[in-house]
Amino acid sequence: MKYRKLGKTGMHVSEVSLGTWQVGGGWGGSFDRKAASDIIHEAIDQGINFIDTADVYDAGMSEAVVGKIIRQRNEEVFVATKCGRQIQPHTAEGYTPQVLRGYVEASLKNMNLESIDLIQLHCPPTEVYHRPEIFGLFEDLKKEGKIQNMGVSVEKVEEAIFALDYQNVTTVQIIFNMFRLKPSEEFFSLAKAKDSGIIVRVPLASGLLAGKIDESTRFHPEDHRNFNREGKAFDKGETFSGIDLDQGVQAVKELKALFGDKAPLAALAIRWVLMFEEVSTVIPGASKPDQVKANVEAASLAPLTGKEMDTVADIYNKYFKAEIHEKW
Repeated sequence: MKYRKLGKTGMHVSEVSLGTWQVGGGWGGSFDRKAASDIIHEAIDQGINFIDTADVYDAGMSEAVVGKIIRQRNEEVFVATKCGRQIQPHTAEGYTPQVLRGYVEASLKNMNLESIDLIQLHCPPTEVYHRPEIFGLFEDLKKEGKIQNMGVSVEKVEEAIFALDYQNVTTVQIIFNMFRLKPSEEFFSLAKAKDSGIIVRVPLASGLLAGKIDESTRFHPEDHRNFNREGKAFDKGETFSGIDLDQGVQAVKELKALFGDKAPLAALAIRWVLMFEEVSTVIPGASKPDQVKANVEAASLAPLTGKEMDTVADIYNKYFKAEIHEKW
């Protein structure tokens, strides 16, 4: 495992880490604590030292399992969680220092931790980035020892740029993959100049870049890939990166033709993300321990060639840029 600097947090984190949105069953079906535990233990065994969760993942059960395992292990493992998505309706008016403080304190209790290594605002409405009192709360929490660092998870590049105006924002979590190129063009250089860590989520475009989804694939009724393709439950960009599924399937076919049998497409998609030096860590999810191993092994692949990187960009421009580039 290789490690990269996580912005100005002072942490050095595994370049492939673990996102826990679907750990234990978050994309359909009941939560399986043993499955979640096995996945997290495997991640730490593989050298992963950064785990990202959220208070809303499986109604807090993801956080609870992460906290329990962190306490069991001797390795130093950094925990990142998020707050704010419990606010319903999810509007800027619902964001207050008092409400957010309550969520942070609940997460500490749920994970049985004295301090959270990184707390992130969980994709708040754009208006929240223009409210200094919200960001000031996290300065207070840091002084109280309840958090070590504060970051944001964003939907849009413009929100990521707004967040950099706050000195205490140490990291930005953002969607970035072969089908979502805008962050590298408009945000990465700014983040580097501000010494902000970049945490990449959705590197496989909700599994589409694993290369196993086609036009006939059916998803569990409670899987967001079934019910959120048009953004009915939350931001459309979180599901298949906001692209049309049929177009995505066609683009995947071109990617497979490009890479041939060089390596599994999922591994190449993760390796592609790591080609960008500004990225601190990528946090693919996993629904079983073998997927964790495969994700980690992706980092050991040879770098993609300049021609391959250019062709990926050409495929993005052909299928997606006109439709999605300005949306996120």
